[in-house]
Amino acid sequence: MYAPERQQEILRLARDSGRVDVVSLAEELQVTAETIRRDLKALDRAGLVRRVHGGAIPVGRLDFEPDLAERESTSTDEKDRIAKAAVAELPTEGTLILDAGTTVARLAAAVPLEADLTVVTHSLPIAARLADHPGIQLHLVGGRVRHRTRAAVDAWALRAYGEIRADVLFVAANGFSAEHGLTTPDLAEAAVKRAAMAAARRVVLLADSAKHGQEHFARFGALGDVDLLITDSGLNPEDAAAIERGGTEVVRA
Repeated sequence: MYAPERQQEILRLARDSGRVDVVSLAEELQVTAETIRRDLKALDRAGLVRRVHGGAIPVGRLDFEPDLAERESTSTDEKDRIAKAAVAELPTEGTLILDAGTTVARLAAAVPLEADLTVVTHSLPIAARLADHPGIQLHLVGGRVRHRTRAAVDAWALRAYGEIRADVLFVAANGFSAEHGLTTPDLAEAAVKRAAMAAARRVVLLADSAKHGQEHFARFGALGDVDLLITDSGLNPEDAAAIERGGTEVVRA
């Protein structure tokens, strides 16, 4: 099978199932995994698929969302560096909102034991990490819990964020860009992120560089709404400079 024929078959499979993975494609098409990665790269450049961890999804599936376990195992080194840099942005005392997200969860795990903070979160995993922290007064926001992210959403969560003011929000996004702003696959989760942003005096976005330029179904803010972006060194310096010209400070960890 020639490369164009193989790529056409990959595209058909992606559109039929909503996602393809490198290992399965290599077995089915009897080629190496590296050949499949080259095919996916070509299809991505053509705008026909979008590469994700371990495979690709067809363009148009902006609502695709990997589960929590998959996201926790993706870009782990970058997320650890981002979380370490984010610790420097913690106030010595005051109130934080911690959004649901695997990088934000790493920040929660890195909060120093001597910290004296009030923390509000709608994330069950983050609440569990902080429940025994001696210096934190923890407030868990309630609501319907989404299985995929273990985050509370809908009316209860929105009402809670409408009633508080926080010094700083550490927020996550599935995609960010100057053109499309901050996006995530789920409308309900986007609404909670938007409410959390409105409740905070300062907004810090924690997002690895692979999310730059990505676009998802639900938009919850503009990149200009973010005071500080903490990402990894994979973000192109020219892109970082362009983001800073829009009014957002950038730290490349």
